[in-house]
Amino acid sequence: MSTVVETVHDLIVPILDQHHFELVDIEFVKEGSSWYLRVFIDKPNGIDLEDCALVNDALSEKLDSIDPDPIPQAYFLDVSSPGAERPLKKEADFQKALGEYIHISLYQAVDGEKIYQGTLKALDDDTLTLVIKIKTRQKEVTFNRKEIAKARLAIEF
Repeated sequence: MSTVVETVHDLIVPILDQHHFELVDIEFVKEGSSWYLRVFIDKPNGIDLEDCALVNDALSEKLDSIDPDPIPQAYFLDVSSPGAERPLKKEADFQKALGEYIHISLYQAVDGEKIYQGTLKALDDDTLTLVIKIKTRQKEVTFNRKEIAKARLAIEF
């Protein structure tokens, strides 16, 4: 699977660079009996359907031109926006998210919880600090970045 992701990465970066789009993530996953190749892209003012179709067509054409086929099994290609709750994977994603409301999942529970949501207040190479609400009070909680399994933007209700 990682070979598929690496191959797609190498193919799609020049396409995205040409159009000034950002690669957010690539995943190749099996759901039920079907395989899905998902490519998430973005740009400063957001991605629209035409952008997705353009990248989908260009990537599909490149994948079809490779012999032997880098993805021998049947799959669905899905190029889309990462959405309002986009994942935070790269350092630049975290930097852009400073001051934003985010959701993190931890590998191991801290204070009995593995999931936290709050405003990203501070960030350095080793730690991340969230301002979380506990009933009517705000509290700062600092996490070791190695403890974070996943992070994404979140919508605050």
